[in-house]
Amino acid sequence: MLQEGDFADVVVFDPATIQDHATYEKPHQLATGVEEVWVNGVRALRHSEATGAASGRAVRGRAWTGAAGGGCRKSAGDWSWSP
Repeated sequence: MLQEGDFADVVVFDPATIQDHATYEKPHQLATGVEEVWVNGVRALRHSEATGAASGRAVRGRAWTGAAGGGCRKSAGDWSWSP
């Protein structure tokens, strides 16, 4: 159950009509059948339209070494997240 203060992404979609339209040439095409998307409490998609709201944060793979002390972590629990 989601509670206030949790980190979560929520997607509301219709499984009967969902379809991806993105291609390598046009990667930013929105899928149809997706009604709402929330990223860490920020509405990113409303009524199938992008809101333009800044949401989420960059996530780098475990092999990324650009962070102080290296970027590699053994598990997600080893990462510290700022509020």
